[in-house]
Amino acid sequence: MNTPTTASIHADITVPIISVRGVNKTYAGGFQALKNINLDIRRGEIFALLGPNGAGKTTLISIICGIVNGSAGTIVADGHDTVRDYRAARASIGLVPQELHTDAFESVWATVSFSRGLFGKAPNPAYLEKLLRDLSLWDKRNQKIMALSGGMKRRVLIAKALSHEPAILFLDEPSAGVDVELRHDMWRMVRELRAQGTTIILTTHYIEEAEDMADRIGVISKGELILVEDKHVLMRKLGKKQLTLTLRQTLTVIPPGLNAWPLELADDGQTLVYSFDSQKDETGIAELMRALSEHGIEFKDLRSSESSLEDIFVSLVRQPRETTT
Repeated sequence: MNTPTTASIHADITVPIISVRGVNKTYAGGFQALKNINLDIRRGEIFALLGPNGAGKTTLISIICGIVNGSAGTIVADGHDTVRDYRAARASIGLVPQELHTDAFESVWATVSFSRGLFGKAPNPAYLEKLLRDLSLWDKRNQKIMALSGGMKRRVLIAKALSHEPAILFLDEPSAGVDVELRHDMWRMVRELRAQGTTIILTTHYIEEAEDMADRIGVISKGELILVEDKHVLMRKLGKKQLTLTLRQTLTVIPPGLNAWPLELADDGQTLVYSFDSQKDETGIAELMRALSEHGIEFKDLRSSESSLEDIFVSLVRQPRETTT
């Protein structure tokens, strides 16, 4: 779908496509929305920015895209300073915002064509046709946007963001309020774009999407970027594993001889849960089995589980700041 330019084909992939340095944002009244953000986005990756409501995700994206002015710091996007060389930087970026702001009285084709021309791109009807077909909008190309459903308007926003074939695509809560069909189409398109070299930054409340799609994860909380890590490394570092044992007999308390293991006894007295770090050697399970046998504790079923990205995210944003560095 996206046709990379000669410059982007030969771009040095070791140089971040987005570099954020010392970015702060303080609003009138003294509220500090962002605090000394430093972040590099790798060329061609899918980067998921996670954080609770009000954490600063949209503010950071808006500053990178030039919609909001930062209070301090510098940002370089695709080799262009976003303040000194705003037009060139913005031409490299496509943004799908949360809000459904569109030209209500224009047709789908007109608004997408206009968006392409706004960035100085020559007309390319074949590209726009494919874009609209990929988004299931071709049959509605002549309809006014005001007549479309909310899901279709969201598709138009995606088409507008991609109309000028940007090297960088921001998706700010793209799945919020959309139907399953659109979500499926959107993520299929994201994978295609990534395969063609487009860098994609997304924020989402659907953490399972980040777990499925992202190469790296950034977590922002109260205006601070508290962690940036490769997804799989993050899962290994901070993930927990649990072994749940269903007992044959009821226990009232855990025997003192089992205090060496982090065990929890359920209220019904028939379930023991053993939690351990996913990075540690799992030989402790065998030792636990022997200890249970020595104490005459038998089990009739056991199952293991691992932390999800959502579990890790919740634990991170609840921790004091100093424990996450």
